[in-house]
Amino acid sequence: MSIQNPESDALVLLAEERDHTGVDFSGLDLRRALARPGAPHTFHGCSFDGADLRGAQLAESAFVECRLDRADLGGAMLEQARIERGSAAFLKAGRADLTDALFKGVDLANSQWGSALLAGTHFEECRLVGARLSGARGLGYTFARCHLGLADVAGLDFRGQVLDGLNFAEADLTGCDFRDAVLDGCRIAGAELRSARFAGADLRGADLGEVAVDDLPVLRGAVVSERQAAVLLAAFGVQVIPVSG
Repeated sequence: MSIQNPESDALVLLAEERDHTGVDFSGLDLRRALARPGAPHTFHGCSFDGADLRGAQLAESAFVECRLDRADLGGAMLEQARIERGSAAFLKAGRADLTDALFKGVDLANSQWGSALLAGTHFEECRLVGARLSGARGLGYTFARCHLGLADVAGLDFRGQVLDGLNFAEADLTGCDFRDAVLDGCRIAGAELRSARFAGADLRGADLGEVAVDDLPVLRGAVVSERQAAVLLAAFGVQVIPVSG
């Protein structure tokens, strides 16, 4: 569905209806249309490419198979919102309230989350390649089976979590807290590990890649397998030879 008189029609449509299918809101300024809290909206197969949604009141709303590429959700209220499948590449979500929101199967490549509130936010099977998550606020956010390659997640807190299938290849993990976490099926090959904390972390199920000598002290206190230990020692030029029975 295309909007003929973009801004005025959007105001009417969003005020009168709560369920929307196939509507094209691309490039529209929707700030006035969604400025006040109300019943949640449901969007299915809608397009918000480049739309201005700053400050939008979208608590408990659902976006299913929608496109939000380059949309601006800065400062929006998305508490308990649900975003499933679809694409939101280059999304701007700075300062947005995403408390208990769910992102599942969404392409969030190169998205920006500076100062967003991620309290209890869950990302599942999302593509977050190149995303900038450093500076996000809140506790209890979780990631499952997500691709975070080349992402900036500096300073995020993963302490005590069971991390399942996260790809941190070449990501910036500076200052991240992985203490007592379990990294199962995760990749940190080529990641920036400066000042990250791994004490008590179980890395036996992780792909560490070739850890640089300078990064080895960062892994102090972590649990690794015999095979991983041999690879880490090899970084120092130490050859491990199994004792034959």
